[in-house]
Amino acid sequence: MNLLGDPEVTPEGEFVINIGPQHPSTHGVLHLKVWLDGETIKKVQPHMGYIHRSIEKMSESLSYRNFIYVTSRMDYISAHINNTACALAVEKGLQVEVPERAKVIRLLLGELTRLASHQLWWGCTGLDLGAVTPFFYAFREREAILDVMDETCGARLTQNFMVPGGIMYDIHPNFQHRVKEALKLVKSKLHEYDELLTGNVILQGRLKGVGYMSAEDATNYGVTGPTARASGVSCDVRKWFPYDGYEKVQFEEVLDTGGDCWARYMVRMREMKQSISIIEQLIDNIPEGEIQAKTKQVLKLPKGEFYQRVETARGELGVYIVSDGAASPYRIKYRSPNFSNLSALPKVAIGAKLGDLISIMATFDLIIPDIDR
Repeated sequence: MNLLGDPEVTPEGEFVINIGPQHPSTHGVLHLKVWLDGETIKKVQPHMGYIHRSIEKMSESLSYRNFIYVTSRMDYISAHINNTACALAVEKGLQVEVPERAKVIRLLLGELTRLASHQLWWGCTGLDLGAVTPFFYAFREREAILDVMDETCGARLTQNFMVPGGIMYDIHPNFQHRVKEALKLVKSKLHEYDELLTGNVILQGRLKGVGYMSAEDATNYGVTGPTARASGVSCDVRKWFPYDGYEKVQFEEVLDTGGDCWARYMVRMREMKQSISIIEQLIDNIPEGEIQAKTKQVLKLPKGEFYQRVETARGELGVYIVSDGAASPYRIKYRSPNFSNLSALPKVAIGAKLGDLISIMATFDLIIPDIDR
């Protein structure tokens, strides 16, 4: 668009329109420049950086205890899991063994985070495609999980609960009861998710056969998480590189070979049930014992390079630390899942209709601050 807000027209007769940047209260501040032939997308060019906060450089100025919590503000819907990745990377450098009780609690909080994240995605997907009601249904169950987070950690969204060597403090006495009640509520309402959206012919028409991504494209672009698994790519870090005891629990890596928006939708719907199963296996089997390994007050990693990966709600998050032996990281690099997943959007969107772009974006489940960092 030009300064007056009118669409530009290229010499070839294509319209060039701008989608975004939107207010942060939507999916985030992302700008897409879209070339159209009628309503058919010829090219998409993402413009990022509107919410860049230099998190990697900030992390390098903080101690090995404090840098962990900056990552809560990247993919803020997966804050617990982000923090866990950083703690694991530091623990790898220090060669610290985390107590079993802390591992199980971390795992429980991580799966509750994944479940709450997928609920938010489900409600927002309906809202993006014109269905307002699912958004309120999703928040009804998600609220029960956030209440558990609030009571356990003192915060609902950016909990800042993980520390090198374990967790900050022990769980609330009501933790097990509250988690069971939250799961009971979620399980009793999942059929409404299917009645409202999954079985809705309008939704199916907006998702089926739209935004196809092959397994080869997903691999070439470094796509991970549910977005890649919907194209048949096995990439669940919890299965391939287990951490915090994931090798001890029974769950399926949800795969689909459809590769379209519908497949991405169904993968996340099925992943909710897998998270519920993992939580149910552990909630009555939290071992007794310490919640933190003994560490020095000021942590210094030995000189070298350390890398840790985890499976967030949107894919693989990698934490790369270069240490020079000081009390702060010499270099920090985050391999964020949303950045790599966004890179596939221009390829997937070509040939789709303008309205389909909204479906594709919804089923990619992008969190923009995780892209900009």
